[in-house]
Amino acid sequence: MAPQTGVVAGRSRGYGAAVRRVGVSALVLLLAATGSSAAHAAKAAGAPRLMARPGVLELMALRHHRYALIQTARGANLRGATLVSRRLSLWRVPSVVISRVGLGLSARGVVRAIEPDRTLAPLRVSEEPLVGREWWRAAVGADRVTPPGPGKLVTVIDTGLDVTHPEFAGRPNTRLLDQQSTTGPEDEAHGTAVTSVVAAPENGIGLAGIYPQADLAEWDSGAMFVSDVIAGIEHALDAGQGVINMSFGFDGFDQFLADEVDVAFGSGTLLVAAAGNDFLEGNAQHSPASLPHVLTVAATNEESRSSFFSNRSLAVDLAAPGEDIPVAVPTWESASGYATAAGTSFSSPLVAGAAAWVWTRRPELAVTQVFDLMRWSAADIDVPGFDEDTGWGLLDVPAALTDAAPAVDPGEPNDDVYDILAGKLFRRAHPALTSPGRARATVDARLDVTEDPEDVYRVWVPAHRRIAIHVAVSADADVELWNATTASVLVTGAARRKHLLDGSGFDGKHAENVAYRNNTARGAYVFLDVYLPARGASSAQYRATVATVR
Repeated sequence: MAPQTGVVAGRSRGYGAAVRRVGVSALVLLLAATGSSAAHAAKAAGAPRLMARPGVLELMALRHHRYALIQTARGANLRGATLVSRRLSLWRVPSVVISRVGLGLSARGVVRAIEPDRTLAPLRVSEEPLVGREWWRAAVGADRVTPPGPGKLVTVIDTGLDVTHPEFAGRPNTRLLDQQSTTGPEDEAHGTAVTSVVAAPENGIGLAGIYPQADLAEWDSGAMFVSDVIAGIEHALDAGQGVINMSFGFDGFDQFLADEVDVAFGSGTLLVAAAGNDFLEGNAQHSPASLPHVLTVAATNEESRSSFFSNRSLAVDLAAPGEDIPVAVPTWESASGYATAAGTSFSSPLVAGAAAWVWTRRPELAVTQVFDLMRWSAADIDVPGFDEDTGWGLLDVPAALTDAAPAVDPGEPNDDVYDILAGKLFRRAHPALTSPGRARATVDARLDVTEDPEDVYRVWVPAHRRIAIHVAVSADADVELWNATTASVLVTGAARRKHLLDGSGFDGKHAENVAYRNNTARGAYVFLDVYLPARGASSAQYRATVATVR
């Protein structure tokens, strides 16, 4: 998803030249630096998601982890394991168990993939007795518009909500997706504080969230293993389409979490995450904030400047106030039940609540439209245009309510073959551009260096016929055509030579053309890939026209 500049009419915005020089390789380098495996780091930046059977190396990676996440063939039932995601057929198993039986299950085709179930942590900077006020309302324009009644669901995945707190005891339109706990370590206050920023009601006491009457759901992620977060997303999807807030993060990359994010986005749910608070301690790129299809939020202060602690990266989409934010906390944390807090943990729920508000007022919008509307309607701050500190700018609720909606970005997520074939991430295949009964098609779409660098489509080629594809681009984007048997459009070496049918890679705005003749007696689907090349543009719009010819 990228700003509209050219092929399709719309608001003209774009990344600055400095960002364009960085190109797609930036995310590869950032993720490689985390210590994740090369394959996982590469996938996060758009590398193949291949399904090789797990072996000794995957089992060795579990040595320092208490639990493992294993993906089974659909329909498999593992005794003694805990189902985490039915959509991914994903189970949580003690590492000592899977270490003994993993190779056997893999050899029998029961286990398709194995990853460590790592722990995450809430992102917080500080809390202190409540002395401030909700200055953020004027900063984001929430004081100039009236929030609606219940509408789009907002799910907070975090530590537990204190349901005895005056702000939440008896609050209507509140669903608890699991048992909530606020006892234990200090971070157990985090979930209550984050939720209050989203949806504390207007009840005459304390404070009010950005969307006081929001339809609210809570998932207590407990110890915050990766599996706890994936399970939270699963339950949020079961509760209904809406917005999910994730004010936590961890260094590195986990394939199963990335897959669950894609499933959620493909199901029409908007995911919002905090950028992180350790700019002065190395500026690590946290997941899920660094994943594609996640709206990533940085923090600002009362002067609308980037907060000193807020992480900077190409993944940042927009910013929201994150200093001296009044929040509700359990009374064991503060006798008054209130405090002020700082951190991107509290910027993210402002955007999540605002997005649910906007979506409730504009229910006709698709998730890709809401995603881009929230960032492109932001008020530009700092240097003109996009910057790594604050993304497209500061959250602007009135503008998001009134700005023209971006066009739908069709087929998302469609980053690789794995995303669009039946029985992989989704039970049903993505609709093909052309089919046995449809010989021509045109699609308008967009690309973005961190959120959506690759678009893959199925195209039907009848027996003894030829397809010709013309792609007009607003900025540098390349095109390739792959055969029906490729596992990915990102394979290299001998696999690339075997499966690549045609390619076109002119620099700049030059149109790209690819073609293929099917000389066999049977029709087949091939894969069209439109992507941002390394060291090329950081965003582009395109119009792809597919024609079946003799």
